[in-house]
Amino acid sequence: MRIIVYSMLVLLLVIQYPLWLGKGGWLKVYEMEKQLALQQAKNSALALRNAKLAGDVADLKDGTRAIEERARVEHGMIKDSEFFIQILPSNATSPSQDIPDGVKVTKAK
Repeated sequence: MRIIVYSMLVLLLVIQYPLWLGKGGWLKVYEMEKQLALQQAKNSALALRNAKLAGDVADLKDGTRAIEERARVEHGMIKDSEFFIQILPSNATSPSQDIPDGVKVTKAK
């Protein structure tokens, strides 16, 4: 009788091994679910970035405000009737005596 009980116990352990530690076992499934959650978080962040970039592209294609804004910010361009005022650090020298220290004025050409 003992042999039967021990053999059944060994068979139960042999059957349980693939369930817990095998290729498709619970531990592997748990690890894969964690990896899936991380990848979904990355994908959602990338989807938000892609949506923002798509909006920027559509704005650049359709409107002139985005192009004008980029020209102003990235290239320092101004319109003909505008003045550009730049505040310089206090250790910089002023090009003109009429303008207060630290302020630089440029007229559009």
